[in-house]
Amino acid sequence: MKLATRANIADPDGFYQELIDAQRDLTDEQASEMNCRLVILLANHIGDREVLSEALRRAAPGAG
Repeated sequence: MKLATRANIADPDGFYQELIDAQRDLTDEQASEMNCRLVILLANHIGDREVLSEALRRAAPGAG
């Protein structure tokens, strides 16, 4: 499997709004913890270590 980098979310704006709404009343620390849990849940769902490693490289600061 290769990392999907093109838009692949049905209603991406709706998802973004749902994410913002889910964090609206959280402290910065709580929002950060939620994001970490979300990353782990989605990484587990993907399951492919090569894809996850590529995602980490692409998400790193300065990776462009």
